[in-house]
Amino acid sequence: MKFYLVVKRGVDFAVSLAVLTLGLPVFILIAAAIKLDSEGPVFFTQTRLGGDKKPFRLYKFRTMVKDAEKLRAKYEHLNKAAYPTFKIPQDPRLTRVGGFLRKLHLDELPNFINVLSGEMSVVGFRPPTADEVEKYESWHHERFLGKPGITSLWVVEGYHTASFDDWIRSDIGYGRRCSLPLDLYVMYGTFKVMVKAALGR
Repeated sequence: MKFYLVVKRGVDFAVSLAVLTLGLPVFILIAAAIKLDSEGPVFFTQTRLGGDKKPFRLYKFRTMVKDAEKLRAKYEHLNKAAYPTFKIPQDPRLTRVGGFLRKLHLDELPNFINVLSGEMSVVGFRPPTADEVEKYESWHHERFLGKPGITSLWVVEGYHTASFDDWIRSDIGYGRRCSLPLDLYVMYGTFKVMVKAALGR
């Protein structure tokens, strides 16, 4: 396991450095589009809980109107995500550019800053907010094995359409049997998901 963790960190560092370096022109274009499209900062930052529930600041491209979090209560009744997460189909708080970024998962590119710093991994569990964790059942907490990731096993296996418990079981299953081949499988599967999204399939 120790050898695997060393290799995993090496892969994380190499991949994140490559994305942040080679993808710099894309970052600049996205940042410009966000600023031209709506008022507010380029990045959205939020405190999330990582491995061992250690808090850290997550970076994403802003996809919603300024102060969107303050409008959450107004749209609570539209939530369709698996409890206790929050997600609204065709969220009215989304900007035009934000909708495009989310469709192609480009809003998560700044997550690689977190990976480079060692707070996240490319593959892991999606880091929740503290208020979500307060609603967890006792067995849900086992998902905090290892580091949180940009992508997860459930992304590849379609758990985004399943119940919250199935989502957690997938994360726990990954934590128990994580390996380099499994990580490569998830990364490749995530790439295919992104390509399908880009092609509108």
